[in-house]
Amino acid sequence: MKVHVMPPSGLALIHSMSSTQRWSEKAWALLQLLLMASFSQAEDPVCRRIGDPEIPQMFKDGDIILGGIFSFHNAWKNRQDTYMHKPLPLQCTSLKFRGFQYAQAMLFAIEEINNSTDLLPGISLGYKIYDACASIARGVRVALALANGNEGVSAPSEAPCTRPAQVQAIMGDTFSSICMAIASVIGPFHIPLISHLATCACLSDKTKYPSFLRTIPSDYYQSRALAHLVKHFGWTWVGAIRTNDDYGNNGMATFTEIAQQLGICLEYSVSLFRTDTPDKIQKTIEIIKASTSKVIVTFLSTTELYVIINELAQHNLTGYQWVGTEAWIFDSETAAVDRHHILDGAIGLSIPAALVSGMEEFMLNVKPLNSSSNELFTEFWETLFSCKFTQSKSSTGNQRECTGHEDLTGVQNSFTDMSLMPIFYNVYKGVYAAAHALHVILSCNKTCNTKVQLDPFTILQHIRKINFKTKEGDEVYFNENGDPPAKYEIINWQPTENGIVDFVTVGLYDASLPADKQLTLQNKSLIWAQNSPEVPVAVCNEKCPPGTRKVLQKGKPVCCYDCLRCAEGEISNITDAITCVRCHPEFWSNERRDACVKKEEEFLSYEEIMGALLTAAALFGTFMTAVVALIFFRYRQTPIVRANNSELSFLLLFSLTLCFLCSLTFIGRPSEWSCMLRHTAFGITFVLCISCVLGKTIVVLMAFRATLPGSNWMKWFGPVQQKLSVLGFTLIQVVICILWLSISPPFPFKNFKKFKDKIILECALGSAVGFWAVLGYIGLLAMLCFILAFLARKLPDNFNEAKFITFSMLIFCAVWITFIPAYVSSPGKFSVAVEIFAILASSFGLLICIFIPKCYIILLKPEKNTKKNMMGKETPKAF
Repeated sequence: MKVHVMPPSGLALIHSMSSTQRWSEKAWALLQLLLMASFSQAEDPVCRRIGDPEIPQMFKDGDIILGGIFSFHNAWKNRQDTYMHKPLPLQCTSLKFRGFQYAQAMLFAIEEINNSTDLLPGISLGYKIYDACASIARGVRVALALANGNEGVSAPSEAPCTRPAQVQAIMGDTFSSICMAIASVIGPFHIPLISHLATCACLSDKTKYPSFLRTIPSDYYQSRALAHLVKHFGWTWVGAIRTNDDYGNNGMATFTEIAQQLGICLEYSVSLFRTDTPDKIQKTIEIIKASTSKVIVTFLSTTELYVIINELAQHNLTGYQWVGTEAWIFDSETAAVDRHHILDGAIGLSIPAALVSGMEEFMLNVKPLNSSSNELFTEFWETLFSCKFTQSKSSTGNQRECTGHEDLTGVQNSFTDMSLMPIFYNVYKGVYAAAHALHVILSCNKTCNTKVQLDPFTILQHIRKINFKTKEGDEVYFNENGDPPAKYEIINWQPTENGIVDFVTVGLYDASLPADKQLTLQNKSLIWAQNSPEVPVAVCNEKCPPGTRKVLQKGKPVCCYDCLRCAEGEISNITDAITCVRCHPEFWSNERRDACVKKEEEFLSYEEIMGALLTAAALFGTFMTAVVALIFFRYRQTPIVRANNSELSFLLLFSLTLCFLCSLTFIGRPSEWSCMLRHTAFGITFVLCISCVLGKTIVVLMAFRATLPGSNWMKWFGPVQQKLSVLGFTLIQVVICILWLSISPPFPFKNFKKFKDKIILECALGSAVGFWAVLGYIGLLAMLCFILAFLARKLPDNFNEAKFITFSMLIFCAVWITFIPAYVSSPGKFSVAVEIFAILASSFGLLICIFIPKCYIILLKPEKNTKKNMMGKETPKAF
């Protein structure tokens, strides 16, 4: 309740007045006071927003009001509040035409809807549009003004101070940080906030920003698209600059995360803001100057980009390849500001091109709204035409006067430039999204139900569900996060001869496609930094060629590495291989270490010289044995042949033939049958051979004993016993071989261990016990034969066969004793050659020592081949 105290009219203060008069006057004044108090009534309580009212820069009444928040200015004057008096309103500076274009796009959509008979018939849309001045604080302030209004509303004292929302939806703002602040404040009231250019992925979080929607894709997709674009051109060593706000910080954080997954490293990552001090901006320039990377990835708004390119121009720093976002890559105003062509050849992502019929004409038909009273439009018009209104207090005679009827035709500036039509189209789609939601809520057909009580929550729910096509045929809808489908065009800055930048679309990115098909580049020539047709190189190190692997340099990022040659047996057949791959055991690395080649298979073959020589030796031994057998057969009736059991001699020659021939089984590629045959044939034939020699030795001893008086030894070792002994000794070896083949037979084996670059094809023994049992049995018979022959070496015969048997057994034992270490130490096919040599040497030793002396007598000394001579009593020489 307000009480007004009024002084009595005509009251004079005269010092000469009597006290009675003074008291009467005081009583009269008191009476007037009481009368006024009795007739005064209490004022009704009023609900109004605390603080000074905010007047919209553009407004129009309508049945339903839509709000708009755009930044007509991009900066403000800093001031130091002393808190000694009420802070003054924010003083905005740096007028930008972009905000006016966005506002005009909103007005165009509203006018088109108001003139439509299909959408919201009979309903007029109004608007209130505020200037946020690119300030978070002012953005929140004008958002509250849109939500509450400035008018006072009376309310009963007992009722809460509430009112319905003044606008049903808000279009804007341009900056992500401002949208985050506004969405946080108006979110609890469920007032839809539809942005045309706020791309921060953080705004997709519906728990924090439940009422936020947008008609531009989230940076969640743009950051990934940029990372894949950088990777596509092989740039792994790049610099990064971002605006120090939510848009720049969140966008660059996502880019960095994806870049690391793709093997891209950031040499530096710096941030700046339009209000940063010159010293801080200078430090950023020094970082760029000191860097080695020539590719710069940006998450910058246009204002911060202008700061950077102006500083780079002052330092004459050119030749950098710029990678940009939709914030500036398709902006002709940015190209106009870049007078030193710092950004020539830039590449980046832009919203797909769009053309809305009638919008350009509408925007160019703008007229100042009451320019004498609207300071914003006065400033806009004066800046647009470089003139002064006559009402302007700062008018001077140096500039022409504005009439407000100037024609925009032929004017060339950023306002008349329609290069950002895709962004204007986003504003247009946002207004239509709200209108379609209202159309459904009001059950509009030919008319709308105006009795429906609108509330923002219902409108928000319907906007989230809308799905319609614009008159241009584009489908508009929002996903569960309030985001539209993510599609981008890849733009390349290509300067023309007259100095104007041509924005050439060179590719597309569609996040709805499979991962390997999202990024597609058209077959168009690209222009790079400094008008170069060659793709810039941006790597910390040159790529590691095939045959090498990357080794990280200590203390440096993963993109900085040395190239180390792959080890033997390992390859890398791709560029920048992280590891070398070991070849399959049957393969080996080539000289360049970039391919696995099949290892050379080594075995003793008939084609090579050593195999051919051994084969010739075996065949020669077989031939000699055959010749000796023919000689013996031809002279089988002569005393020297008949002297010592000719049947054993022929059987020995047969076994020697088999010994020579069995050596051939060791030559050639090992197979399952050849492996089993070579060792068993060798074991059995040699036992047969030694058994025959042993039989001959025993016969010699028995024959000597038989000449003694009363001796009856020969009846115990006659021809039958000799044959049975040979058969018995041989059967033992046959049993050993059968057991060996039954339990664990030899088998073909590829030996990869002896040589790294060769495969040794050999026969594995299977059972080593079986192998050494076969050899041991042969050695046992040979030692027994040697001992018996040595005992019979001095028998009184002219032709002492025991002496030659002793020599042959001595050679046989010497060969096989030296065979063992030679076999073990010989590599690869040489071990097989050693075994063949031992077989041939021992076979030749037996053939030469036992049969050649007899052949010599038969053929060259026939006079000694008589029974009389054979029974001579010459004393043999000892040895």
